[in-house]
Amino acid sequence: MSMINFIPGIQSSSSALTAERIRMDVVSQNIANAHITRGLDGKPYQRQQVVFESVLADQQAGMSGGAQTVQVARIQKDESPPHMIFNPTHPDADPNGMVAMPNVNMHQEWADYITSSRAYEANVAVIKNARSMALQTLSIGKR
Repeated sequence: MSMINFIPGIQSSSSALTAERIRMDVVSQNIANAHITRGLDGKPYQRQQVVFESVLADQQAGMSGGAQTVQVARIQKDESPPHMIFNPTHPDADPNGMVAMPNVNMHQEWADYITSSRAYEANVAVIKNARSMALQTLSIGKR
């Protein structure tokens, strides 16, 4: 009789939970800084993006049955140009009255946040189901 191993599935979901939490943090930071026209570098805030990478655990060691996990490869700046708006009374307006605003699109940020929170919920459900199956498996011998 083969033993069913629930640990790789839980490891995969656990790594995804961590990655999605970081993604939600970055999206929240983008939303919070959507109106910052002058940062420490004197430029408007630049939107941040999370880049994920997939890792097959134990692959390099030559072991089989390793869990496939996801992790944050890097957080990078979105290089799209700032949005220019006309507001001659703004303190950061150029001589033509144009203000460089951050390249944050609130619709895109909310869509990213909702997608990330749904992925987080799905991974929590996977962990709950794996736990339930493990408990049911343990109870088989008690009957």
